[in-house]
Amino acid sequence: MFERIKPAFVELSELASTGAGGKVVFSTDDFFATCENMISDSEPVFIEDKYTEFGKWMDGWETRRKRVAGHDWCILKLATKCIIKGFLVDTAFFTGNYAPKYSIQAACLTPEEESHLPRRVEAIGTASSEDDLEQIKKLESDKWEEIVPITALQPGYEETRHNYQKVLSDEAWTHIRVNMFPDGGIARLRVFGEPRPERPALTDIVDLVSVVNGGCCVGFSNAHFGHPKNIIKPGKGRAMSDGWETARRLDRPNIIEANADGTLKLQGNEWAVFKLGFPGTIKKICVDTTHFKGNFPDSVKFEGVYLDLCNWTESKEIPWQTILNSSKLSANKEHWYKVDSEIFTHLRVTIAPDGGLSRIKIFGLVENSEY
Repeated sequence: MFERIKPAFVELSELASTGAGGKVVFSTDDFFATCENMISDSEPVFIEDKYTEFGKWMDGWETRRKRVAGHDWCILKLATKCIIKGFLVDTAFFTGNYAPKYSIQAACLTPEEESHLPRRVEAIGTASSEDDLEQIKKLESDKWEEIVPITALQPGYEETRHNYQKVLSDEAWTHIRVNMFPDGGIARLRVFGEPRPERPALTDIVDLVSVVNGGCCVGFSNAHFGHPKNIIKPGKGRAMSDGWETARRLDRPNIIEANADGTLKLQGNEWAVFKLGFPGTIKKICVDTTHFKGNFPDSVKFEGVYLDLCNWTESKEIPWQTILNSSKLSANKEHWYKVDSEIFTHLRVTIAPDGGLSRIKIFGLVENSEY
């Protein structure tokens, strides 16, 4: 089976999908399939005999064949302000109807500038009105910074569908404009980068590890079925595939015994390390095992460390401090814990022996420092 080597930037946070908090705010045309499909969290599918009143149903964004001057484009609002490091443009199943070329521009919009965006209504068989086009002209999005020049796409066969593009800019952006030249379809768009959100007020209790507040996964032991970066997305997980799930450890004992506190006697565990969006003190932790019914971990442990301006690496000896001792978990539910920690910049989550988590929330106060 064909498998293309993925670039390193795909390990970074994904910041345009619906599950991450991204959304479509404008599209010139949604005739065959709406632009929202392009940022869906699920993998694209093809249903051979599925049609709508407008034509063949496609799992992506597909515009009508252009019969007027111009080209199609859309504007996406990213989950949070971020430095973009790379894109995946996936043309899956768009074999005779994929967009031949694309480019991407970016901007950092103020709330006042966002007010020029016309109201978005998602519906197939539609196109932007003349009034919408006049209103959005005020943004001058055609003059935004070009971070991906006009680039050819490949058809949506398995061996050519994944089109990766590295970005070299170090600017932080809130919105991107995706240009199709001249029309056609794109199945999925993924935007990978480093969050750079605005600092919250010092009195606000915020989720310090959430991707929208700048949290990111920097290391892990195992991600066989699902990457740990999924568990810091906003909102609830949509399925097991939207969480962190490890393989079953092969060092599990033949017969499992229990400790006095109800946790199991196990010699192995799996872990993931997260950099908090801002250094802070942790007050409350939520561990959500929703969707994990026969494969939730037996227990979970949280540790923290303040690394000043140093980045975490697995090779370093880290003086981790316990935030929450190993605590028994159960299936398909939220588990809440009250804590009172010191100021930390990084968090290590350890699950024993293996299994999956849907989400973690780390609520606390941001430290008053220029970290």
